[in-house]
Amino acid sequence: MNLTRPPEEVRSAAEGEGPRMSDRSFIAACVQLCPGDDRAANLEQVRHGVQSARQQGAALVALPEYATFLHASGAAMRNNADAELADPALPKLQAMAREHAVWLLVGSLALPGLEGRLVNRSYLLSADGAVVASYDKIHMFDATLKGGRVIRESAAYAPGATAVLAETPWARLGLSICYDVRFPHLYRQLAQAGAEVLAIPAAFTRQTGSLHWRALLQARAIENGAFILAPATCGEHPGGHQTYGHAMVIGPDGQVLAEAGDAPQVVCARIDLDQVTNVRARLPSLTHDRAFQLATPA
Repeated sequence: MNLTRPPEEVRSAAEGEGPRMSDRSFIAACVQLCPGDDRAANLEQVRHGVQSARQQGAALVALPEYATFLHASGAAMRNNADAELADPALPKLQAMAREHAVWLLVGSLALPGLEGRLVNRSYLLSADGAVVASYDKIHMFDATLKGGRVIRESAAYAPGATAVLAETPWARLGLSICYDVRFPHLYRQLAQAGAEVLAIPAAFTRQTGSLHWRALLQARAIENGAFILAPATCGEHPGGHQTYGHAMVIGPDGQVLAEAGDAPQVVCARIDLDQVTNVRARLPSLTHDRAFQLATPA
């Protein structure tokens, strides 16, 4: 797995725009939305969410996966996907970042990729609206469910191949999307490369969300001694899709600092990076990985 680190020029620009606070802390917000197939209406939801987050003092605002368009039909997603430079949502999101002077994590947009497949791409925007980093979702959900229902996300989406670590004025941010949360090695590599905050924007299904969402997020926080920002979609979506909601901010010790419910909401929490330093000093497991062999039955 490749890992993209923030280049020096990005680090310098970020630090110039907003130096680290003396107490190494800032307020982060997770916006919970119920997007559908009306992009304009979705963007209006986003605008209200970003505005609310800014009013609560947030410097970094995170949006969920598929924040600007969500439909259960793969054909609908493809038919409404615009090329990156032509996507009508991205310039509006950049304008929102500038207007409210916040760093904005765009959980994901569905964009045309190669061979007729889409890519599920996340963006990190600076407070002046510049694209600081982007990440294509690596892990695809391919499964045969009970009753024979077959889901092949890889038939509609091309997987990414590069893990991305981005620099903000406050912390290094590891990027991921939804189903990635089930693959601990991704987050460990990000944390070992310097990530202090891990972003997991999602459109988690209602059924699996009620079983696994909180446990998976807390596990990723505890394993890596990192803060988790997990903005989420919620409610009913076109095509009969239901998502779980419960956007969360989780501390590096696994404590849930803020949690949304089942409806659209904005939750905020203070991210104190000294907590990352302290947790990793007490439990330095990121430095204790050892190579080993696997003995299998003869």
